[in-house]
Amino acid sequence: MSGYTAAASIADAVDALARGARPVAGGTDLVVGARQGKAPLPGDLVAIHGLGELRRIEQEGDRLVIGALVSHEAIVAHPLVRERLTGLADASAIVGSHATRHVGTLGGNVMNGSPAMDTGAPLICLAAEAELRSRTGARSVPLDELFLGPGRTAAEPGELLVALHVPLPPAGSGSCYVRLEYRRQMEIAVVGAGAAVTVADGRVASARIAITALAPTIRRVPEAEQALAGAEPGAESVAAAADAVAASATPISDVRGGADYRRAMARVIARRAIEGALARAGGGELPIPASDALYGATEVRS
Repeated sequence: MSGYTAAASIADAVDALARGARPVAGGTDLVVGARQGKAPLPGDLVAIHGLGELRRIEQEGDRLVIGALVSHEAIVAHPLVRERLTGLADASAIVGSHATRHVGTLGGNVMNGSPAMDTGAPLICLAAEAELRSRTGARSVPLDELFLGPGRTAAEPGELLVALHVPLPPAGSGSCYVRLEYRRQMEIAVVGAGAAVTVADGRVASARIAITALAPTIRRVPEAEQALAGAEPGAESVAAAADAVAASATPISDVRGGADYRRAMARVIARRAIEGALARAGGGELPIPASDALYGATEVRS
């Protein structure tokens, strides 16, 4: 196989992948990578942008199924995402530019496997699963097991991401994603954090915390989750969780920030994300994206 083909069905797409092609839809990561000299465009591409079944956002029982080709713009606009999966709306609202969000897809963002991408942390916090399809069938992979390293995922050669399955949280829940921003457009995270909490009877019944651009992969921080679980949702437990995030961070130094700076900011950004999630769990109003609302904030009140 050589060149470019357009898939008429998922079966067509996975057949092409089995022969060595790489899928392309919005193409934002592929094009940027090629322009920056990080990786040449693949010799064999299969276009999947015409597969309408991959553009659905549908509730199935107690979860929301988001097709791999759903754009960030569509995610931010969806009422159920804004109401129940707010942390994901926070992240999709700040991916790239307006043009990027219009054509860029959630599936492409996820499968790029960047430790600095925005949607990974809230999806992990919301216990999302990736539905992968190949010639031999389908399987589900929890998002916190999908990322193996920078640009590497657990998807096998020949597997196509067709959807993300995201459980709808129970009453008393809130989620939030915050990143450190130097500018408002075309930025990737220097430091980012996601949080999802459920509060019941005045205590944190469950908590999931994930970090962005602070390790080789986007990953959860169990120590931070343990600092919150069972505690009253106040300044002391939030500070303990934020300290745990900073302690667990293993950032690198690059042109966007030094390791010491990132570690220091990890505590600040994690605290804001946790406070935002707790505020939303308590019914507080916090605009989307939370990064805009919380940039420079010292605390969030519900």
